[in-house]
Amino acid sequence: MNQILTKLERKYSRFAIPNLMTILVFGMALVFLLDTFTSANPDYEYTLSSLLYFDWELIKKGQIWRIITFLFMPEGESPLFIIFELYFYWLIGKSLETHWGSFRFNVFYFIGAIGSAISGIFTGYATNEYLNLSMFLAFATLFPNFEVLLFFFIPVKMKFLGWLSGAGLILMLIFYPWIYKIAILVSMLNFILFFGKDFYQRIRLFFRRLKFRKQNKSGWKNNHWWEDDNNNPWKK
Repeated sequence: MNQILTKLERKYSRFAIPNLMTILVFGMALVFLLDTFTSANPDYEYTLSSLLYFDWELIKKGQIWRIITFLFMPEGESPLFIIFELYFYWLIGKSLETHWGSFRFNVFYFIGAIGSAISGIFTGYATNEYLNLSMFLAFATLFPNFEVLLFFFIPVKMKFLGWLSGAGLILMLIFYPWIYKIAILVSMLNFILFFGKDFYQRIRLFFRRLKFRKQNKSGWKNNHWWEDDNNNPWKK
């Protein structure tokens, strides 16, 4: 994957969008503010979100902008939660862009965005939830010891939150219907492409170590047969 990205970056890096996460977060904040204004005003029949969310049936009827605009949908309705959410998304997105460079972060994000849109074809509805989760898992993988304040005062390392989120994702893949399993996997395609090989190697190494320890433990017992009372001639 790194070799492919390096070749693509040499040719197409000029097309990368710098500060992509800043643009997305600003768009989410704007949608939230306009939604708050229109929902509080009885003169407005629709909120901005109602015109932006992904709906496959409406897209087939010609509202093709929804293929892109669902990326600007904020999650939640509480202003305090939105402030924390958008800051956190900006932090992890900006950190990934700084670590990878604008081009690779663009590739990572837009692969996830395309995957999320494709998942909407299966389910009829798409969300940026799994795309944002893929960024979160990427950040936790690259910066495992980075600390965040859970509930604003409990310091927690990202690797623990990453494991918790990964466990929740695995449970969804186990218990959700097949159509949603496919949608989740397609939405997480960016994370799989960027980190799948590394995780596969880690899992192989883990089982190799278990096998090695088991063999060593078995060999140690065979070499210390005299410690067994039944085989110890001095205790007969």
